[in-house]
Amino acid sequence: MRVIAGIHKGRQLEAVSGKMTRPTSDKVKEAIFQTMGPFFEGGICLDLFAGSGALGIEALSRGMEKGIFVDKHPKAIHTINQNLRTLRLEGNAEVYRTESVQALNAAAKRGFQFDLILLDPPYQKVNYGELLEVIVELQLLKENGMIYCEHNAANQLPMDVDDWFVMKQQTYNNTTGITIYKR
Repeated sequence: MRVIAGIHKGRQLEAVSGKMTRPTSDKVKEAIFQTMGPFFEGGICLDLFAGSGALGIEALSRGMEKGIFVDKHPKAIHTINQNLRTLRLEGNAEVYRTESVQALNAAAKRGFQFDLILLDPPYQKVNYGELLEVIVELQLLKENGMIYCEHNAANQLPMDVDDWFVMKQQTYNNTTGITIYKR
């Protein structure tokens, strides 16, 4: 697993040990960031269900100013912190071990609004419709902000969510589906 582009292009990242995570392939990562950016001029991203932190780190490498990384598993938190230390990105990141909805509520209480929200939860473990509704209710997505959702290809995500539109919806390898929303 590596960073695809930006200031940390080619740098290796550690994966979370065990089988609790499913890293996004380089092919998918390249395709989604080409659609969303491919590079950013500052901004703040939220990597919810962060796993190794690879998606949020990719966003930082491509110009996001700050990343908030959230996962509930201790091994994931350890790996995220290790990857951030390796790339010397600790000053650009906050890492939290908590449940996703608790993290969204905490972000709203702090007044955060995100330019990019990355959602790559364990397949079949999250109701995307409910999660997207919470993001809408808490007004966590900035105007012109984007949400990336990685999901099982068999699941179709809602096409109409608040004032967002679907920028891209695609299937990779017959198993991985992606949906990118823009506000």
